[in-house]
This record gives sequence, structure tokens and C-alpha cells, in this order.
Amino acid sequence: MSYRLQGDLLEVCDCKTLCPCWIGEDPDHGACRSALAYRIEQGEIDGVDVSGLNFGVAVYIPGNVLKGGWRAIRYVDDRATPKQERALLRLFRGELGGPVADLARLVGEEVAARRAPISFAVVKGRGTLRIGDGVAAEMEPYRGPDGEPTRLVDSIFSTIPGSPAYVAKASRFYMDQPEIGVRLELSGHNAIQGVFDMRA
Repeated sequence: MSYRLQGDLLEVCDCKTLCPCWIGEDPDHGACRSALAYRIEQGEIDGVDVSGLNFGVAVYIPGNVLKGGWRAIRYVDDRATPKQERALLRLFRGELGGPVADLARLVGEEVAARRAPISFAVVKGRGTLRIGDGVAAEMEPYRGPDGEPTRLVDSIFSTIPGSPAYVAKASRFYMDQPEIGVRLELSGHNAIQGVFDMRA
């Protein structure tokens, strides 16, 4: 069993900036409601090519992120073949070990796994994300004095283990996921962007 994925991440949540989860603190509101997507530029899972596909997650985190117990809905790119769908779900359910499994074991309940159109774009630093009709977000990273994105490194929690994250703010975050008890529409809250290279 092996995999290697390279690509980009877009993530939003209802915490203020910077999200406390990434540094191991409790969410701003006691619980965290979040959505994210991985755009796989190049990827192979047990010999199955998944390059060019997206994978998304909508999640309710009931307390401190490191204590687990998350309720999650996993979304497979609707362009995936059945073989690619099986490979992606095995990977993101933690069945193939490595850094993705470390993340997956924080999920206490997979409420659903379904196919959906997932649109993912980053143009001049501005990220836009849509997962079906239930998630939509727009975000842009903070920047340092040289104009480069502000980076978060060596954080205790990460959805892109081993890679720096770009601290961002979402000008819009809409999430309607009744199965996990979430409906919100916010602006000016936390977002994260980044690149990843995950393998096992």
C-alpha cells in the first residue's frame, strides 16, 4: 500500500483569524465548523492515477481539534472513475497509513461519502472553492512586507502535514450541511491556503 499526492489546499472555518486549531487551542466558539478541499495536481494511490482530481471534506469538530470526535462528510470529485473514487476514499479514510491516516483517525463518524462537483481555483493568490451546493468560499492570504504570503510552519496540527500553510481570510464562507448540523454564511473569518506533498 502506497501513495503520493502533490497539489494545493483551500480551507475555511468559522473561527476568527488565525484559527486556534492549528496551534492546538480550543476553537473560538467551543466547536469548529469547517470545509476544505485538496486539488491533486499529481497523485497515485496504489497504482491508481488520481492526478487532476479534487477531494473535499465538510466537518463539525466538537471541541479541541486534537481530541478528535469529528463528524465528517467526504466529497469525491464527480469526475472520478469508480476505481479512482475507491482509491481516494480508502486513502482519506486512513486505510493506507502515513500522514493522511493521522488526520483520518480524528474523524469519529463519517456521516456520508458522496460524489459532487468540486471547483477549486487560485488566481493571483485569491482562492475560490465550491463543493456541490453546500460549500462556497472566497479567500486571500495575508502578506508580509515583501508581498509574499504569511506562512505558518511547524504547527501542532495541520491538514497538509509537513508543508507550510498560508494564513488567509475568507471574504465569504457559506456552508449548508444539515447532516452535521451546520448552516452558516460569514465573512472575515479564518482561511488557510497551502501546497502539499504527502506520501507513504
